Amino acid sequence: MESVMTATSSASPKRRGLIVSIGVSAVLAVVVCGLALYAFMLNVDLGDMKRRLSKEIDVRLQAERYLIETRNQLTGSLREIEQLKAQLAYKETDFEAMVTAKPALPVVVEFRSSMLGMGMVAVIENTSDRYLTVVLAVRNPTLSTVKRFTLQLDPRSRIDFGHIEGWQFSSGDEVGLYNDEFGTLRLTVP
Repeated sequence: MESVMTATSSASPKRRGLIVSIGVSAVLAVVVCGLALYAFMLNVDLGDMKRRLSKEIDVRLQAERYLIETRNQLTGSLREIEQLKAQLAYKETDFEAMVTAKPALPVVVEFRSSMLGMGMVAVIENTSDRYLTVVLAVRNPTLSTVKRFTLQLDPRSRIDFGHIEGWQFSSGDEVGLYNDEFGTLRLTVP
């Protein structure tokens, strides 16, 4: 019996060792599987972060390109504005020289009382031998009203212009007659 017990007792530690080693192996297998799963999840998260980072880099590059394009457009617009300012920045003397270079408008304007008693009438006379198209601009400074009329003047003729034609002249009205080929004729109604 002793030999059976010795065999059992000697088999028992071997068996225990086998069970412990199988248990340790199973635990190690579970730990290895858990680590592999954790590594896989880290890899998936890393891939997701890489995609997000790539998208953010693309968005940032696109925003920088847009900013550069907008800055270039702004620079171009500022240059164009400066060029337009330079074109508009003419001296008053240049304007006066240009106006005085044109001959005087061959038109005489007189004012008389209206026969119908409605303000005054302008008598506009073309003293030249040619047809003239003039723009008559009238301004009433008291009422702050302005009106423009285009007049066709026959050679050596006169026309009456008053309330029937569209403007009732009164004392103090400012009158201007314009034609591209001649200087401006300005006067004030007496």
